[in-house]
Order: sequence, then structure tokens, then C-alpha cells
Amino acid sequence: MSEQTFELKGNLFTLSVLHLFTVDLALLRKELDEKISQAPKFFQGAPIVVNLSQVQEEAIDFLELRNAISALQLNPVGVCNGSEQQNISAKEVGLSVLNYSQDVQKPKSNTSAEVIEKEVYLPPQVIQTTVRSGQQIYAKGRDLIVLGAVSHGAEVIADGNIHIYGTLRGRAIAGASGAQDAAIYCQQLKAELVSINGSYWLSESLQGEYWEQPAQITQRNESLEITALVKG
Repeated sequence: MSEQTFELKGNLFTLSVLHLFTVDLALLRKELDEKISQAPKFFQGAPIVVNLSQVQEEAIDFLELRNAISALQLNPVGVCNGSEQQNISAKEVGLSVLNYSQDVQKPKSNTSAEVIEKEVYLPPQVIQTTVRSGQQIYAKGRDLIVLGAVSHGAEVIADGNIHIYGTLRGRAIAGASGAQDAAIYCQQLKAELVSINGSYWLSESLQGEYWEQPAQITQRNESLEITALVKG
């Protein structure tokens, strides 16, 4: 009897969705390149699904679109919410057609894997010092607590919540394995990037009411929400 060579299983992965508002692909590539340059390590190799809901009536050169995305070191895997003709054209250049809706939530289930995951408790990973530029910390399957700061160019990642008792200047990515209820807490918000369950904001989007203040970041309706860390 021959040994098993592989096992094929279904699973859920977080994909970044690129909502396309124009068919001017030169403009798209220019503006997308500018956005990616603000956090290149975060985006590098990221799987991308292109949402066509806003351009369903337009003719699109999908080969050019795929090549433009690939040239930026992203991984175009498919399209969604396109017209029938757009779906056909996308398939012709090797792009998958996926079902995606902004309002669809992940189904609740009582599978054995989910039950086991909820019953197993892993204590948080605690970092006693500041996370320096160039360092990356990943708390797999647990929360992450940083007693110091997170410097510019540093990255902290957790499948659960992230607690930073100093200043967050670098990048913080919570809910990395798909936890929608994960959150980021910090004593001073000056981040390059924050992300929860695939939703992310760059520094320019964070510089509002809670910039340089104690803050908590959560995800709501597939977007991020920032509130004061301590409410009076």
C-alpha cells in the first residue's frame, strides 16, 4: 500500500479586497504603488481579490490588470461582483471568480476544530522590553503584551489581542488568523500601520482625534474603529 502523498482540506483565509473604482489601470498602478510604499512588508505577496461592483459596465483589460497587480509584488488570485462578461474575461487570463459580499459574515459552526480551539487556553506572550526597529514578534494562537514601546520599523503580530504599554510607533497586526473580535490597545498611538482581521489603516488615516493619545482599535463591519483607551 503506497504512502499518502497529500491531504486536501477546505479552510478559510483572509484575503485583501481591492475595490476598483476606475478602469484607468495606469492611474490605479500609480496610486496603489504610492499606498504600498508606506508599508511594503505588510503588503508584499498579499493575496488580492479585485471587487468589480463599481465598474460592472466597463470593459477591462484583465491581463493588464493582473500584470499591474503582480508588478507591485501582490498576488492577484481572482475577482468578485463582476458582470458575466467580466467573469468570462477574467477566467481567460487565469483569475478565479469568487463569491464575495460586504455584508456576508463568516458562518457560525460547532465543528470539532472550533470547539477545541475555544476550550484550549494559551497564556499571553509577554515582551518585557521595547520592540526595536527591524524586529518582528508573532504571538501565535494567543494575545501579545508589550511592556515597552514598539519602535518605527518594528512589527508586532498576534492571533489575539495586542496590548502595548508604551508608544506604538511601528506596525501592529491583531486577529492575524481571522479573529473578528481582536483589538489593539496602546498608551500612545503613533503607528505606521494597524490591522485587525485583514482590515488596516496606515498612519495618514490614524492622525485624528486619538493620535498621540491612549487608544483602542477594534473592527466593526469590516472596517476599523478607534476610541479612547479610558473613557471618562
